[in-house]
Amino acid sequence: MVPDSAALAARELRAVFSRLRRTLREASGTSDLTPSQTAVLSRLINDGPASASALAAAERVRPQSMAATLAALEQHGLVGRRPDPEDGRRQVVSLTEVGLARVADSRQAREEWLTRAMAEHYTEAERATVLEALALIDRLNR
Repeated sequence: MVPDSAALAARELRAVFSRLRRTLREASGTSDLTPSQTAVLSRLINDGPASASALAAAERVRPQSMAATLAALEQHGLVGRRPDPEDGRRQVVSLTEVGLARVADSRQAREEWLTRAMAEHYTEAERATVLEALALIDRLNR
């Protein structure tokens, strides 16, 4: 039997992270991109260039959905495609200079907003409590 406190904590955690994600998205200046587009940009910056099929598999979406996401990112000038040097039939998707700058600017804006908010809304002791709670939450990833 799952304790009521675990269910309550799960609901509250999901709700808080959902609101925080929206707020950070607004602070980042990427509100013109969909969450799927943002996820692809993050994957490309973290994992490097990839084929459309590899991106679709990594994001757990259909290849057709990934094709639409990549087309929109190409329209924004954020990604480009080039032939795969190992398989000329396949194309590799990578961030353009504009895409790299956009991701860097977005990350910096989110971090600056979060730093200001933590400084303005929490005492030193509360920030220490947040760090302790984050260590506990991170255990969910293991």
